[in-house]
Amino acid sequence: MRNIKIIIEYDGTNYCGWQRQKNQRTIQELLEEAVFKITKERTSVTGCSRTDSGVHAKAFTANFKTNSSVPSRRFKDALNTKLPSDIVVIHSEEALDTFHSRYDAKGKTYCYTILNQENRSALFRNYSYNVKEELNLEWMIKACSYFIGTHDFEAFKSTGSSVKTSVRTITQLYIEKQGNFIKIYATADGFLYNMVRIIVGTLIEVGKGKIAPEDIAAIIKSKDRNKAGKCVPPQGLTLEKVYY
Repeated sequence: MRNIKIIIEYDGTNYCGWQRQKNQRTIQELLEEAVFKITKERTSVTGCSRTDSGVHAKAFTANFKTNSSVPSRRFKDALNTKLPSDIVVIHSEEALDTFHSRYDAKGKTYCYTILNQENRSALFRNYSYNVKEELNLEWMIKACSYFIGTHDFEAFKSTGSSVKTSVRTITQLYIEKQGNFIKIYATADGFLYNMVRIIVGTLIEVGKGKIAPEDIAAIIKSKDRNKAGKCVPPQGLTLEKVYY
């Protein structure tokens, strides 16, 4: 049995996230169907993360087991002939039998895009979150520093997660401004359910002057979800990279 590792780029707009769900269209389901069409084998495609409905990915890692004789690097092109245009396999290779795309991941980088202007955008509506109020970038950048390090991020987790611990280590959290777009990059050893989207929601409150940058440390320490900002919509979020 061979273990094939693939890296996928996808637009999550038309999907109910990664994970297969009954009566819902998901990335995992379409990939498993594509693998079946090529190998005639029913196999599970394991993903590095359970991205939510509407979330995108530039380099999502997955793997599957197969007895097929298709050369590992040919899987990329073969799968792409069976996938819709908004899901693309950008790399395929043979991995060690023990490789697991989720459990072997050492960290991930996400990017959240805010469109900070009065008018909403028709072209970028599926790839950004429109914030009409002017945001103070200096305050937001200062607030980022308080998230760096190992903390209990219970205050930045949505309900519905069954993780054993809410302690995570954020190694990078920084902001880039490109015209009216504000891009927030977050790298950590792992993220809790909706953690990035709640951090972004909190940074937006800082940018509006509703939360002081210095208050972030106290919010983290409180472990109180009600003290952090709201969970912003999914369409602004993109999985940028997975580290192994």
